[in-house]
Amino acid sequence: MTKSDRVEINFKGKQVKVNAVRIEYKDIIAAGKIIKLAGVKIEWDDEVEDPEFLIDALKRTGFPADIFTFVQKYPETKPKYQYFMEWEAVAAMHVVSFHDWWKNLPKKTRQNIRNTEKNGVVAKLVDFDDELVKGILDIYNDTPVRQGRPFWHYGKDFNTVKRENATYLDRCDFIGAYRNDELIGFIKLVYSGKIAYPMQIISKIEHRDDILKPTSLLVAKAVELCEKKNIPYFTYGFWDEGSLSEFKRRNGFEKVLLPRYYVPLNIKGKVAIRMNLHHGIKGLLTEKMKFYLKNVRNKWYSTLHKTKSAHEGKKGLPKSGIQVH
Repeated sequence: MTKSDRVEINFKGKQVKVNAVRIEYKDIIAAGKIIKLAGVKIEWDDEVEDPEFLIDALKRTGFPADIFTFVQKYPETKPKYQYFMEWEAVAAMHVVSFHDWWKNLPKKTRQNIRNTEKNGVVAKLVDFDDELVKGILDIYNDTPVRQGRPFWHYGKDFNTVKRENATYLDRCDFIGAYRNDELIGFIKLVYSGKIAYPMQIISKIEHRDDILKPTSLLVAKAVELCEKKNIPYFTYGFWDEGSLSEFKRRNGFEKVLLPRYYVPLNIKGKVAIRMNLHHGIKGLLTEKMKFYLKNVRNKWYSTLHKTKSAHEGKKGLPKSGIQVH
């Protein structure tokens, strides 16, 4: 075990410093303003096999955190521990074979993938090189707003994009969707044991119309790779009941509930869990209020983007403010 320190992590597209400590080859970080939550640094990759050992170590060292949280790794859905627990919804699929996945897709999804291929879009494995980075940079700068909120990667420079995408190169694949030699979408698929995880999957807005569905084609190629590499499980982030989760459902993912545990490390942590403050201010809001605030936020960012685009257009600048080649 080493003493606690400050490290940089990528949070919502930005580099931020957080408290960290290494305990038995596991990197634990803690973040939060009023209530500080601790957890393994790369949660999707590093499973907590002995939580009691980590909890005792954190208490003994006085690590600056109030609550330790961890989630059971898919496909284990039955709670294994007696700690306070909440269900966390994720998108996941069991990959038996590409044929099995394909035949269980909605008819509309299969048609969309076929139409996308017929209209000249090809999904293929690509090397991580400067050409790919340039293509990713263009996709990032396609629009400053995605899914109703500012896009984390918009406006980054070439070196930043290259550095941030150069992680896990020893156990990941990049799949590119190309049309007329232009990269219009990509997926970075990382492997962790028996699970494949898309660290990123994104396509250009202009190519996501009624005919082209490059993101679905990327998912199809990823499923092919899972079968080829004997990876039985494919997860795709949280299931939030929004439009993104509807996309996941149409492409073969299912809503899976995993146990997430919250273990208080001190009195403050115990009180926070009791008052539902381990979720921050959002823990005090009703689902109706969260839905309302989300709609207000989406409308605000949409209006702001349209106003900015119109203003820049009057100046004769490209709408994004950045020339996209």
